[in-house]
Amino acid sequence: MVIKARFTRIALVCLMPIFGGILFANSSLAQQVDLELVLAVDVSSSVDAVEARLQKQGYISALVHPYVIEAITSGPKRRIAVVYVEYAGISYQRIVVDWQVIKDLTSARLFVDRLAKTAISTAPATSISALIDFAVQKIRGNSYSSPRAVIDISGDGPNSDGRPVWDARDDAIAGGITINGLPILSSRPDPKGFSPSVGVARHYQRYVIGGPGAFLMRVNEFENFAPTLVKKLVREIRDSSRLLSLKTKD
Repeated sequence: MVIKARFTRIALVCLMPIFGGILFANSSLAQQVDLELVLAVDVSSSVDAVEARLQKQGYISALVHPYVIEAITSGPKRRIAVVYVEYAGISYQRIVVDWQVIKDLTSARLFVDRLAKTAISTAPATSISALIDFAVQKIRGNSYSSPRAVIDISGDGPNSDGRPVWDARDDAIAGGITINGLPILSSRPDPKGFSPSVGVARHYQRYVIGGPGAFLMRVNEFENFAPTLVKKLVREIRDSSRLLSLKTKD
């Protein structure tokens, strides 16, 4: 037993430089970007098929918009890392397009091409809190390093499932992550005949957004999603603490 224990200690001592080298190598291999951005998209049952398509197409067109590409390439590293996630209830967070670096129009088109080829999912309930917790883990577990990390949440309803959203928000902020909001105010009734957007902007303002430079932009109707998203992405990518006066084109 003594011999075995002694051998184990010797083996561990010999392996420590190897493990240490691996850990050092992994940390040194983290790719430097200006921003780690989680695009979180509401696919709960209050979002009907038409609205879901408008929302998705908004991201497809906005991510290749000249203003957005210019914002990306104007940063010190001239690139950002992006992941696209659909969310609904507490147990539904789906990565549609995993982390990818966008550094120019070509890489942006690659991202949106992958997005365009996927089907839009749907699930009941809305757990913004579970989405935030999920996004935080995706940021912590990726292979990128940046001075800023942002969770960009769009949706047409308040948190209705899972733990209190302000608790998830506060935990994310404590970890240095900013949460921005894109509440969608829709006059279209949901399947139950209710307007899901009543009070959603106030809910986002009070309980969802937070962190350095946090902000929200209201979208009046899903049809106006794309031009508003362009403004939001530009402000987010350049510096979310600085107001931009931007006129977008469709």
